[in-house]
Amino acid sequence: MLPSRPSRRWSASTATSRIPTDMTVKELSSMERLKARSRYLRGELAEDMAEPSTGGVSEDSAQLLKFHGMYIQDDRDLRAERMKKKLEKAFGFMIRVRLPGGVITPEQWLALDGIAQTYAGDTLRLTTRQTFQFHGVLKFNVKTALKAMSKVALDTIAACGDDNRGVMAVSNPHQSRVHAEAFELARRTSLHFKPQSRAYYEIFLDEEKVAGEGEREDVEPIYGKTYMPRKFKIGFAVPPSNDIDVFSQDLGFIAIVGKDGAIEGWNVVVGGGMGMTHGEPETYPRTGDVLGFCLPGDVLTFAEAVCTIQRDWGDRTNRKHARLKYTLDDHGADAFRAEIAKRAGKPLEKARPYRFTSNGDRYGWTEGENGKWHLTLFIENGRLRDFPDGRRLFTGMRRIAEVHDGEIRITPNQNLIVANVAAENRAAIDALVAEHNMTRGISGLRRNAMACVALPTCGLALAESERYLPDLIDALDDKLAAHGLSADDIVIRMTGCPNGCARPYLAEIGLVGKGPGRYNLYLGAAFDGSRMSKLYAEDLDHDGIIGTLDPVFAAYAKEREAGERFGDFTVRAGFVAKTVNGLDFHSDTGAKRTS
Repeated sequence: MLPSRPSRRWSASTATSRIPTDMTVKELSSMERLKARSRYLRGELAEDMAEPSTGGVSEDSAQLLKFHGMYIQDDRDLRAERMKKKLEKAFGFMIRVRLPGGVITPEQWLALDGIAQTYAGDTLRLTTRQTFQFHGVLKFNVKTALKAMSKVALDTIAACGDDNRGVMAVSNPHQSRVHAEAFELARRTSLHFKPQSRAYYEIFLDEEKVAGEGEREDVEPIYGKTYMPRKFKIGFAVPPSNDIDVFSQDLGFIAIVGKDGAIEGWNVVVGGGMGMTHGEPETYPRTGDVLGFCLPGDVLTFAEAVCTIQRDWGDRTNRKHARLKYTLDDHGADAFRAEIAKRAGKPLEKARPYRFTSNGDRYGWTEGENGKWHLTLFIENGRLRDFPDGRRLFTGMRRIAEVHDGEIRITPNQNLIVANVAAENRAAIDALVAEHNMTRGISGLRRNAMACVALPTCGLALAESERYLPDLIDALDDKLAAHGLSADDIVIRMTGCPNGCARPYLAEIGLVGKGPGRYNLYLGAAFDGSRMSKLYAEDLDHDGIIGTLDPVFAAYAKEREAGERFGDFTVRAGFVAKTVNGLDFHSDTGAKRTS
């Protein structure tokens, strides 16, 4: 990367203007200082993106890129070879689309497909937050790719960075009017919290520069010049499905549906978050607390209240302590609830009853209330490509988009829904699915699996994830079959590092990369995503994972109660202690029973 250039504009007052008094005595993190002097996310990005001598950008620009929906990465498979040849890293850009609720039109799909074919290696990646990622886009192709997106009304603004990232919503909005309302709220929320800076349009779409915008104080009425202390995530869930893992969100909303089928309001969930750091127990994942209930018309009012509390109270001195989950634990739920009432102008009402049954997807065809049909397709680990084994998912979805007149939806579990299909068109969709070998028989474990990208592109990965999990599931399926458990739905998730992008701590079997070929194993999470897991075994290799889980599978087959889920069983049967929430996540860890 290029060395950081000297800052051009910087005012200490702007960096501390939203920091609580008791925090200003501490030194702000370097990221806070960078945001403050960036002139609303411009920095030196335009100059760095045009620099012909390197495929990378400066460290400062790499940080600002995140606010525009991009990461600078490199192919880690090639690092050693290129270093030996004294070449710079094989840089490529990860580009993430802003797509509230995961809804896309066939026209937009075809535009993204064209970008992937031309600039991103003939593959699209579906994320665990209902959007698309491109990997390996060369620096000098980034603007062309973003302009192609813009032509179909898509962008990447705030898909990463210290802002409100992609807003999630229950994955099939057209299944009922309730789901449709959840999607519409996700869309409105995304627009409400979208950064107002024109930097993205100037730098990447060649829009005429806004004179003096970088020096004004009123550009970002919600965020201010330094945006959020860390990432901020919002999601809308509709029971009984918890497919968005609402308790993993910084701010979640749970629909409360009346007897007449209409939404009476939303329970408000605050303080979820999955990331942590190995060996640092002061960092931990956390499930959100249900703080109360609000009426449908008050959702954005309360959302802004929570967001601005975190903006003002969040820790800007230590990025490992900057998420809302730590703010809530530091101040307490009562103080937080009182501040919400102060900022919203009214208190939250008492939370209302709800019930989740799962956090997975339903595969195959389902009929909506409007008489249209929806086909959910399993996409292993969200990877759309044409595989050597004959599964032509990438080409198949292109062919479907060419004839489909409804929408396409990404689920929070990295799968796809071909939505709003007329009954007379089902046969044509089925024929394309069969022609491109897009479905196959899958076990209960595989259909509930998720993995992050990890190697070779993620700079944080300590171990493989997406490339390894399918092979591990093959081996685990053999063990499950021997115990008569092949059809049982068991949630398994893997990440290459402890940051938790695939939400492994909410999986009944969670595997978190510790080092090359080695993983920590977590057990005991709830099947509906309401309870986190507990560390069961550390530093396991492939054989160690299989050998550790096999006796647990055997016990589950023999000892489970009627209807008992695997995660609940491992707690009840004494294999692992129960996790109550984040503050006790690292307590009482380890195997309590091994067979």
